[in-house]
Amino acid sequence: MQIDIRPEHHWLSNLIGKWTMEAEMDMGPEQPKLITKGTEEVRALGEAWIVCEGEGEEAECGMGLSQFTLGFDPSQNCFVGTFLSSKMTYLWIYENGRLDDAGKVLTLDATGPSFTGEGTARYQDMIEIIEDGHRTLKSQVLDENEVWHHFMTAHYYRQG
Repeated sequence: MQIDIRPEHHWLSNLIGKWTMEAEMDMGPEQPKLITKGTEEVRALGEAWIVCEGEGEEAECGMGLSQFTLGFDPSQNCFVGTFLSSKMTYLWIYENGRLDDAGKVLTLDATGPSFTGEGTARYQDMIEIIEDGHRTLKSQVLDENEVWHHFMTAHYYRQG
């Protein structure tokens, strides 16, 4: 099978490397903000995919591991991927991922468990290249009134 490598595949190379990470999460009204610090190693899986393996620690929750895969599917003309964590049992499936016109922000759509614990909700994760060696990951959830609520920002800094 021949792979059709496109510019979107090359964009993923912005993420390759070893990173330190610090995230702040707003878990809802009257809940304390959670701070997570950790590391992530991102490697290429051939020319079409990247695999991100993370390790982080939250003060109240202890150590957690995560794995994030990301690629571009030319047949769907969008970025696709998955996310899983040792801190949850849900496998997140990213679909309909698209770059902004400037090629700086990748927005990924997913459906996952609602914060209320009942049913599901729509989510977006946005990876933004701030500058070489600095990127962010921002997450938001769509409420019942079709309003997006930002709840997490992580800053990643390339090591070395």
